[in-house]
Amino acid sequence: MADQLYWDDIEEGQEFNLTEPMSSQRLVIWAAASGDFYQIHYDDDYAKTNNLPDIIVHGALKGMLVGRLVDEWKGEQGKIKNWGVSYRGMDPAREDLNVWGKVTKKYEDGGEALVDLDVGVAQADGTQTTPGTATVSLPKR
Repeated sequence: MADQLYWDDIEEGQEFNLTEPMSSQRLVIWAAASGDFYQIHYDDDYAKTNNLPDIIVHGALKGMLVGRLVDEWKGEQGKIKNWGVSYRGMDPAREDLNVWGKVTKKYEDGGEALVDLDVGVAQADGTQTTPGTATVSLPKR
């Protein structure tokens, strides 16, 4: 996603995504970086004792992945005006996550060329666990 996007080239309905593997090692690294050492994220026995099928991905990690996707998509000249997600479901570790975005609206406001997005995280079967929205300002050609 290194190329700069321009507002003129965007169309409503366009989609973009990245696939992120969620290994137990990645969750341990995130726990160390974030300070979230709740055992459901790295201890198999603890997670299963708490009626989970496996260790689960940190919610904040999923939110960060959505933010990363939007940041990389907009390019260096774009600006994230706002974004956010809500946590609606758990994602088991050791499965790939699909981090996705879709252009829902393209418009100009106050001299800015803006794009509204639906964004989120989905499991391999398509289950949406972390839906959200974003607004991005993009340069014009």
